[in-house]
Amino acid sequence: MTFLERVETLAPSVTDNPARRLLDADRCALVVVDIQEKLLPAIFNRQELIRNARLLLRLASIMKLPVLATTQYAKGLGATVPEITELMGGVEPHDKVEFSGFGAESFCTELKKHNDRDTLLLCGIESHICVMQTAVSALNQGYTVHVAADAAGSRMEANWRAGLRRMKSAGCVISTTEMMMYELMRRSGSATFKAMLQHLK
Repeated sequence: MTFLERVETLAPSVTDNPARRLLDADRCALVVVDIQEKLLPAIFNRQELIRNARLLLRLASIMKLPVLATTQYAKGLGATVPEITELMGGVEPHDKVEFSGFGAESFCTELKKHNDRDTLLLCGIESHICVMQTAVSALNQGYTVHVAADAAGSRMEANWRAGLRRMKSAGCVISTTEMMMYELMRRSGSATFKAMLQHLK
């Protein structure tokens, strides 16, 4: 029996495990969830979150990954913070009142335009509410979901951890910003690696 034949006999729980597949840039889109002016100040890990979300946005720009963003009731909770907006390349957030991004028709419509992208990379706030509900909705729509734990946050650390546990239990891959970035870049010495290196020091 060849190696490939042996792989095909493995249980689906092994061969279908998304954590066993490296990210493919041509199949990924970045989703930035609700990093807003009136939400961010209360987030316990906000400085780390902003730094890492900016890294993901820089890489998305270099690698031409589609970027989608949401806001939660911007009229009351404010716009996306300037530190994020300046790296979004003119992307307009989809405002919503539902906690899941998939509750916004405009978000769903835009995502469908990128029908070659079946993997969503998530960052934003709050881990246990809008990020989690967006992640679970994406799974139910057939997407593979990776969540950057260090680019997601909540007001309380306990809720941040609970949100990550829930998403992992649901089938998301819980990752970190650097894990995502180095998976997408795949090797050193490339133009993308050189462009990002200055931001990783």
